[in-house]
Amino acid sequence: MRYSSLKNFLARGGAALAKGPVALIMVEDLVEVESTIRYHQIAGFRALVVFAPPALDLSLALEDQIYRVDYTMAEDHALERAVNAVIEAAPGLWLYYCYNAEYLFHPFCETRKVGEMLAFHTEERRDAMLAYVIDIYADDLARHPNAVSLDNTWLDKSGYYALGRTDPETGHPKERQLDFFGGLRWRYEEHIPKDRRKIDRIALFRAKPGLRLGPDHTFNDEEYNTYACPWHHNITAAIVSFRTAKALKTNPGSTFAIPTYKWHNSVPFEWTSQQLLDLGLMEPGQWF
Repeated sequence: MRYSSLKNFLARGGAALAKGPVALIMVEDLVEVESTIRYHQIAGFRALVVFAPPALDLSLALEDQIYRVDYTMAEDHALERAVNAVIEAAPGLWLYYCYNAEYLFHPFCETRKVGEMLAFHTEERRDAMLAYVIDIYADDLARHPNAVSLDNTWLDKSGYYALGRTDPETGHPKERQLDFFGGLRWRYEEHIPKDRRKIDRIALFRAKPGLRLGPDHTFNDEEYNTYACPWHHNITAAIVSFRTAKALKTNPGSTFAIPTYKWHNSVPFEWTSQQLLDLGLMEPGQWF
């Protein structure tokens, strides 16, 4: 089903929001859109809502399997506007959002669907899940000038760190909240605006009345922004993403400064949850 605008989708797309979890895929360019859609179909989402420019050409078979919304991500706050509109229309539903050329990994995702994980997470009285956005990149930028390759994919095995998140009103650290950094946004921080260097994202969350996503990927409910409950660690996820690698090679101010992303801490990405667990880039919490 295809909708001519966000307003049209909200008026006529009730079937997409009948049961969760629902994935919202934001298409910024035409790179690896089909692989992103198919990957999240396999992950077990009940419905996929794809916000994409009209220029995107998908196969008819794939179009029939998604809810497509004609939408441009070029406008300011386009992401928050779309996500917040869906939150308002779908109270109680588990939602997930990502961009094209991003792929969600959760512990044991090869054998357990995302719905199974969220069922456990809900039993732990959690309404949101922290995800780390892990940069991935092509090994050879001469062969892959946009830094995207699904067959020869690399990531940083170390160089990740966290800082306490300060409450601007009190000046004290917020409880169970941290700002996480690393990957290409850390290595090439001179090309990244300061307010876009974090790699944490509350990508999985349960919609409720009044909930709002902000431009820094945090919510107006502080408990949604926590990495764990007060009594023990919880599950965290990872989103492996070509987005930063693409942007740095597309931006004229940085593209010529980067002949390769590979360095001594680069390792081939195996496309498995176990590798991300072993590297400490997500954790199972109490889920085994």
